Amino acid sequence: MKAFLLLAAIGLCSAQYNPNTKSGTTSIVHLFEWRWADIALECERYLAPNGFGGVQISPPNENIVITNPWRPWWERYQPISYNLCTRSGYYDEFKDMVTRCNNVGVHIYVDAVVNHMCGSGAGFGNSSTCGSYFNAETRDFPAVPYSAWDFNDGKCKTGSGEIENYHDVTQVRDCRLVSLLDLALEKDYVRSKVAEYMNELIDIGVAGFRIDASKHMWPGDMMAFLDKLKNLTTPWFSTGSRPFIYQEVIDLGGESIKSSDYFGNGRVTEFKYGAKLGTVIRKWNGEKMAYLKNWGEGWGFMPSDRALVFVDNHDTQRGHGAGGASILTFWDSRLYKMALGFMLAHPYGFTRVMSSYRWPRYFENGKDINDWVGPPSSEDGSTKPVTINPDSTCGNDWVCEHRWRQIKNMVIFRNVADGQPFSNWWDNDSNQVAFGRGNRGFIIFNNDDWSLNVNLQTGLPAGIYCDVISGQKEGDHCTGIQVQVVGDGTANFQISNQAEDPFIAIHVDATL
Repeated sequence: MKAFLLLAAIGLCSAQYNPNTKSGTTSIVHLFEWRWADIALECERYLAPNGFGGVQISPPNENIVITNPWRPWWERYQPISYNLCTRSGYYDEFKDMVTRCNNVGVHIYVDAVVNHMCGSGAGFGNSSTCGSYFNAETRDFPAVPYSAWDFNDGKCKTGSGEIENYHDVTQVRDCRLVSLLDLALEKDYVRSKVAEYMNELIDIGVAGFRIDASKHMWPGDMMAFLDKLKNLTTPWFSTGSRPFIYQEVIDLGGESIKSSDYFGNGRVTEFKYGAKLGTVIRKWNGEKMAYLKNWGEGWGFMPSDRALVFVDNHDTQRGHGAGGASILTFWDSRLYKMALGFMLAHPYGFTRVMSSYRWPRYFENGKDINDWVGPPSSEDGSTKPVTINPDSTCGNDWVCEHRWRQIKNMVIFRNVADGQPFSNWWDNDSNQVAFGRGNRGFIIFNNDDWSLNVNLQTGLPAGIYCDVISGQKEGDHCTGIQVQVVGDGTANFQISNQAEDPFIAIHVDATL
């Protein structure tokens, strides 16, 4: 009996590493700050037809309304309650989004902010997205309810109550992160309220959770509330499916808290991925793409089946979190597309694509002083809808990187190559590299300052292939470059260093 219970516990835990995406889909997209109504439409009109497996959404629970600065993006990370009302929409719109996305096979992953409530200096009143009363001074959040008993103020041993030393594990997990009121997750009442919130979302039909600020919670406390979660709902998910869990833990090395501390709860965000890949693609510090041959665990990253990977996220693209200036974003579009191409072609980790909005960057002393700016909005603070232009790009200052042809087609590439081994690596000892995915796909990059012209073994069947970077297959023709693979699996590749996108990707579903 004991052996059976142990196996059952292992099965329960391991299930939380499974993204629960529809068969044949292998990536999700973060539609940062999108309205629920727009996400529902995007699932139906674009994500499902193009092989996206799911959407990470911004926190759906009630948050404080901040007007100085005016409605910053980070107000979403200062909870007031677990009621479902934000500038992205309210309960009915949220439920409609989840239902419609699930119905077309695109699942929803919630950014769960459960480490803390709003800032300690937020005052009191009804300035929140649902209008719920709160008093940060007395730690009173009656809409949950939480009281002063439910916070770690007495447990933190620093003079300021803030984290002062990131090498002190206890401080990092028991003290306030940038003044945010730290919940006492060692208490079963607090764990139960967190689980109650997450279970409501599971009942509605979400597939999993990004757990914000996981580094600032004890792994055992997290496991305690994760163990209280229900199985996912049928019929969208098979009986017994567990919610996908991926935890935000910034671990670039050199601190006491490690990503591996959290493997028992689910996957973990691999922040080294974007930081290192950005450095390589930028060719900083003598790095070369040739060094990517052993990318993944060979670079000191966590095991692939524990990793959630990304080139940038909503923090790092603003210089927060990890990686600093090395992080590639939509502002560096040419290099960014190469980085996304590499990530989506390479088998390491579970991949998440970023979809952003523009803001008026303004640098002083190397820092963007406008990094706080919230989503495109009207004068009343309401978020503008995501409009779609005739060329399929987005309007209203929404960037929509996931709609860029190169990125969308690489999401499809990853689906086509899923399960195939990393193969046929080639490099020129510099910044021209290529690799295959078994007999399903092949990709080649020229990040050098001179042209590339080379014959390579692709591992692919003979045929004429449409490059899915310069164009794609439409009907019986290619809209971009054609590549002929001959009988022995070899092909000639020519890429100018002046090309708009200096890489070529081919796969077996894009042949003439």
